[in-house]
Amino acid sequence: MNSRPWLASYPEGMSSEINPADYPTLLDIFNEALEKNKAKPVFENMGKVMSYGELDKQSRAMAAYFQNKTDLKPGDRIAVQMPNCLQYPIVFIGALRAGLIVVNTNPLYTPREMEHQFRDSGAKAIVIAANFAFNLEKIFANTQIKTVIVTELGDMLGGLKKHLVNFVVKRIKKMVPPYHLPGALSFTKILQEGNTLTYKEYKGKPEDTILLQYTGGTTGLSKGAELSHRNMVANLLQGEAFLKVYFPKDATTLVPLPLYHITALYGALIFMKFGFKVVLITNPKDIPGFIKELKKQPINVMIGVNTLFNALINHPNINEVDFGPLKATIGGGMAIQDVVSERWKNLTGHFITQGYGLSETSPLLCINLLGSERPSSIGVPFPSTDIMIADDNGNALPAGEPGELCAKGPQVFKGYWQKDNREVFYDGGWFKTGDVAVMEPDGFFKIVDRKKDMILVSGFNVYPNEIEAIVATHPKVLEAAAIGVPDEHSTEAVKLFVIKKDESLTEAELKDFCKEQMVNYKRPKYIEFRAELPKSNVGKILRRALRE
Repeated sequence: MNSRPWLASYPEGMSSEINPADYPTLLDIFNEALEKNKAKPVFENMGKVMSYGELDKQSRAMAAYFQNKTDLKPGDRIAVQMPNCLQYPIVFIGALRAGLIVVNTNPLYTPREMEHQFRDSGAKAIVIAANFAFNLEKIFANTQIKTVIVTELGDMLGGLKKHLVNFVVKRIKKMVPPYHLPGALSFTKILQEGNTLTYKEYKGKPEDTILLQYTGGTTGLSKGAELSHRNMVANLLQGEAFLKVYFPKDATTLVPLPLYHITALYGALIFMKFGFKVVLITNPKDIPGFIKELKKQPINVMIGVNTLFNALINHPNINEVDFGPLKATIGGGMAIQDVVSERWKNLTGHFITQGYGLSETSPLLCINLLGSERPSSIGVPFPSTDIMIADDNGNALPAGEPGELCAKGPQVFKGYWQKDNREVFYDGGWFKTGDVAVMEPDGFFKIVDRKKDMILVSGFNVYPNEIEAIVATHPKVLEAAAIGVPDEHSTEAVKLFVIKKDESLTEAELKDFCKEQMVNYKRPKYIEFRAELPKSNVGKILRRALRE
């Protein structure tokens, strides 16, 4: 049996293998792109454009500050908690230049979720947007964080616009709740000081961990996927080998997804590798504002998730956008629904090209062929990537037979941070993704279902165990079970089944409790009170029966 039938579908001019050793570290890719494209724009946000040369200078200043003015050492973890803004790439590259490990953190996390991630990672520093500093204050004493750097959203806009945006965000929109963090440093001030300091170039090793990308676990507790220089370099080279066949020589690209999400981070990095300009959207949920951004300049390539494309398609002003310059639309983070892709094609002339991957795979494993997308398919594996559909014992299954999708390649992570990883891989280094898939005879793949009870809400993994454990702490709750139910706005929504301990418990009261304890996408959208829950002989709640 041909174990790699997908190679016959590779477009002309694309190699089936890449060599990660071409760039020992991710910094080597950055240094090449920043030097080669010095005068070109690299990022744009809120109308402010930053050049490759400016990013080079500012990220070196950030690294110099870390090296000279803090006690941070190579291998220490630094949390980054902010929405899309020009500060993010400066901090990300600056941290890597100082040998630090970046801990990507969702700004919308509750204090409880923040505390778990910071304690688990052992983060010693954080760069946080002022909007979320009030939550950090609540759990700061329970962490190992010593260095706190606070930035306001307009800090990199310069001149009057900087002060205007910061004033409006803080005073008019009231988006910065009061906080008290003694010793917190100003992002703009440390950047100014860093420009007066000497940066000592740090040479990392290919196997060094550079990113902890937190993802849900089967226990419900988030786990940090350890991604190394080699993992990230390999995935960028794989993406470059595949996409160079399709991409224009120069492009303006759009990244509306938050950079703390691995799909968006990868998009920004691959576009930098190509020397493109990346337009960052700070609040993609503001669809009218997003459409205004789309109208400002020609966009050649964009990435997004199904819910975002669906929201754009259904907005009355979307027809005001000229999609003529658009050459490619890439969807990731969650399944792209066929009807959404079809409507996107009617609007723009192009289907949404669906890719597939996980935080644990840096992230991409597969992608459709641009221009000849197959509905419901995740496409074919990247160069130097092997996919096996396996039974429960790790044996390969033939084409057409569903099983767990397992992957092997240089982009596959090292394992979960400080966890026992023996159950994560089969012998031979095959990573168990937990997704059930099927391979077609010519090597294209389709996701059939999820092996476990994970719920996918707007591209984010939500785990029932975590929801149930939190809800169970409510004094009026006896038992609870959570499942995913179809939702036209977010693929799935969380439905909660509850047995009351106190009959006075109301749906509104429970939803308010969840709002305090969980980030919005984890919160139950539907709550159903029951007298009993279906259980197995040993008392285990049967979620399958609830779904049925």
